Amino acid sequence: MSIKQIHTDDELQAAFQRLEVIFQAEEGTREAEERDLLVIEIERYEKTHPSISGVL
Repeated sequence: MSIKQIHTDDELQAAFQRLEVIFQAEEGTREAEERDLLVIEIERYEKTHPSISGVL
């Protein structure tokens, strides 16, 4: 498991794709830990990079 900061929309999409695969991971597993860290990183990116579609 290697969680990196998300810097681009492409990296965001890759994070969402990975999250979809591990979303229902059993608690206490490496996949569950990865899921939780991905969610934190996705939320961080979305707070600092607001969507243009939300502006209109």
